[in-house]
Amino acid sequence: MKVLRKLFPHPVLTVLLTVVWLLLVNAYSINSLLFGAFLGVLIPFITSPYWPNMPRVRHPLKIIEYFFIVLWDIVVANFVVANLILFRRNADLKPAWVTVPLDLRTPEAITVLAGTITLTPGTVSSDISDEGHAILVHCLNAPDPQAVCDEIKTRYERRLKEIFE
Repeated sequence: MKVLRKLFPHPVLTVLLTVVWLLLVNAYSINSLLFGAFLGVLIPFITSPYWPNMPRVRHPLKIIEYFFIVLWDIVVANFVVANLILFRRNADLKPAWVTVPLDLRTPEAITVLAGTITLTPGTVSSDISDEGHAILVHCLNAPDPQAVCDEIKTRYERRLKEIFE
């Protein structure tokens, strides 16, 4: 078992890299599969010293729910931002910097939250405090910055806390 663990330090990453390679080359042949598997074994093996601890996921099925919520929010935010850009004057926009205090403590959960905020059009995560207790978010239009903070905490952070902590 230790030999397998040394060869495949991150088996999920190995499978994911193989699948991503097949999607990138857009050719499903035995050569593509073998080279994808080679990359899938080699990259985690080389980078394993930089991954001393595997992230712990307490509720893996909640990741699916989180994925669809984020996907829905991205689609809705695209329409909201398009509406703001096309039909509002710049003077009517109320951009704001919002500091969101974090209850999350694991670096993986904070990273997913920052990525989620940045993926959602109209918001960008800009900075994380030194201790990781707050994240700075820039909003394209935030008439009520506290509402933005509350939405991030209830919609994303609460779910990430269920998944990671």
